[in-house]
Amino acid sequence: MAAAPAPSISDLTAAPQSPYNRAFFLKGTPLVADKRYSCIGLYNPKSPENVGSVMRAAGCYGVASVFYTGKRYERAADFVTDTKRVHYDIPLIGIDDLKKILPLNCVPVAVELVEGARPLPEYTHPDRALYIFGPEDGSLDKEIRDWCEDVVYIPTTGCMNLAATVNVVLYDRMAKGLNTRSGPKFR
Repeated sequence: MAAAPAPSISDLTAAPQSPYNRAFFLKGTPLVADKRYSCIGLYNPKSPENVGSVMRAAGCYGVASVFYTGKRYERAADFVTDTKRVHYDIPLIGIDDLKKILPLNCVPVAVELVEGARPLPEYTHPDRALYIFGPEDGSLDKEIRDWCEDVVYIPTTGCMNLAATVNVVLYDRMAKGLNTRSGPKFR
């Protein structure tokens, strides 16, 4: 199958919708400002297996980027469980503080089993979210939870591992579709 021909300059148009957008896009290309998206923040993940499995989930559910803190992951091996090699398509960025990277218009959402958290089945997701998950062998610091606009939990009779938790939250977001805070405003 032949590749599509490159667009001619007449097929390009400036995108005047945003004063910050100086690039040219093909006609009809939606701007990021018109899209829903989600990102993941991992607080001191325990192992490369955890991170690899999270990257695989990120690829399955169209996550924009994954951020992580802590040194445990960096001292370990490469993406052993990222069998789809998603880390080539979705940025995996090590940072020192998740509060420093809140993507544009994202709502920080802590996923943690603590008193006062809302059950995921009753939760309406933000249009743009940064879901923050604690380590598999620990919890999110209270400082991080207090910074987050929402705290949700998955009602289970036992605890799930990090990758399973990420998959369930992202699946819930996808399954609820346009049932986000602004409804059909975004794509």
